[in-house]
Amino acid sequence: MIHDQLTGICAIARQVAWGAGEVLQTYYRGDTDLNIQDKEGDPVTKADHAANHYILEHLKDQLSDLDFGYLSEETYHPDTLDPLPQDWVWIIDPLDGTRDFIEKTGEYAIHLALTHKGRPQLAVVIVPETDKLYFAIKGQGTYVETKDGTVTPIRVSDRQPISELYLVASRSHRNERLNQLLDRIPFKDKVYVGSVGCKISTILEKRTDVYISLSGKSAPKDWDFAAPELILTEAGGKFTNFAGEDLYYNKGDVRQWGGLMASNGHCHEELCQLATQGLAEIDG
Repeated sequence: MIHDQLTGICAIARQVAWGAGEVLQTYYRGDTDLNIQDKEGDPVTKADHAANHYILEHLKDQLSDLDFGYLSEETYHPDTLDPLPQDWVWIIDPLDGTRDFIEKTGEYAIHLALTHKGRPQLAVVIVPETDKLYFAIKGQGTYVETKDGTVTPIRVSDRQPISELYLVASRSHRNERLNQLLDRIPFKDKVYVGSVGCKISTILEKRTDVYISLSGKSAPKDWDFAAPELILTEAGGKFTNFAGEDLYYNKGDVRQWGGLMASNGHCHEELCQLATQGLAEIDG
């Protein structure tokens, strides 16, 4: 049973993530030509491909005796309409926050999530420039690991009501509709951060409390959310769509349409209601 092996699998995933982080840092800190190309409106670089190759090679090598599917941003083909057939599927973003990587904000991350029948069971998110790795196994809490191997439990803030909550928002992926929605919710303040993994890490670190995603002409993909979702929910937070429903991954269409709410959990239902009402007014 793979469920019984998750602790060992998580240790391997953490080791692979640290190694992939070093691969990215080689490009981030060097003068290497990143060979930036456009992929469906978003940039992709040599660093994305190098980290992707490292992750897939090492996971497949060390987990070769287990029947896993692998859904990665850099190997996924947009024409694919069928979900991977395996019950257990790795969902991988080898470089979340490519724009921030290119612009050298430091706000980029690597996401590794192992899902079972569409729901995350194990997750690793590493933020290389902070030397911190966050990991979670379903039902076992969230932990932060530093490069020296120290592992510490981590929990979201206890802040409430909404007027005391800090919102973390995207530096670059905001449209006017989302801006209007955010302005309708009375947060205490807003913080702007790149990469979904980095945003969720700010909620774990108690710097912020809420992140809202709203698709427009395009939508975020499975690999943007699968790993960040689990590290947030196992730390006491909540991550749903505006209707309060769980997200499912590896459905064939990797796009996550609509409004998504990630929070420290204390005002989650109220936030979802405010967001739904706000959208009705904006779109009305």
